[in-house]
Amino acid sequence: MTLFPELAELGDRLERVCAANLAARPRRARRMLLIAVVVAAVLGGAAAIAAEQLSTSDVEHSLPAGTAVFIGTDPVCTVVEKDVEYHCVLARPPFHEWAQDWSNAKEETVDSTKHVNGGCVGLSSDGLEWECYLGQSAVDHGTIDQHFLGQYAPEPAHG
Repeated sequence: MTLFPELAELGDRLERVCAANLAARPRRARRMLLIAVVVAAVLGGAAAIAAEQLSTSDVEHSLPAGTAVFIGTDPVCTVVEKDVEYHCVLARPPFHEWAQDWSNAKEETVDSTKHVNGGCVGLSSDGLEWECYLGQSAVDHGTIDQHFLGQYAPEPAHG
């Protein structure tokens, strides 16, 4: 799971530049390879540190940050699989005038940097239970589209 899409993009760009340099200048191959390995290790370490710092509180805050219907619902989430899947129960049902059955409803979640980090699917018709997935797992479970993951979302979605 990539919590910081910008880091992944930076790593991809670095790999492309290194590959181009290696092809153009064989004499520098070892040095460029060493630099690429060091940068990849640093980026991987940063992502691992970020993942370790994710808490259930972060997930609970990501629901109303992603979708306005969760504002004021006071979610409480428990770990199903750390940094991947969480089961969330709301103190109050989500509000929306058109929703009468929240079963299988899909809503995005947004992290503290205001980027889409996952999505949840409704488990109960009253909207009190949700299964939430982060990162690529959200895409794999169909709660959000691949292109939507990591997108900037400055305010909760409405409707």
